[in-house]
Amino acid sequence: MNPLRIAALALILAGVLGLVYGGFSYTKQTHEAKLGPIELSVKEKETVNIPIWAGVGAIVAGGVLLLVGGNKR
Repeated sequence: MNPLRIAALALILAGVLGLVYGGFSYTKQTHEAKLGPIELSVKEKETVNIPIWAGVGAIVAGGVLLLVGGNKR
């Protein structure tokens, strides 16, 4: 399996996952303070939404790479 085919399959998989889940979230630690024996920290939950056009575009780009890359023999 050549690298172009692997990249195409990765794009298709990422596009499908983007369409299925619609985004992802992560926790970011923003502030931390230590006052003697007391420790305070603030964590913020961030959400990243993946637009539908980005998922469809990744699937189309992966398909094009499979078609173009597969014809070189």
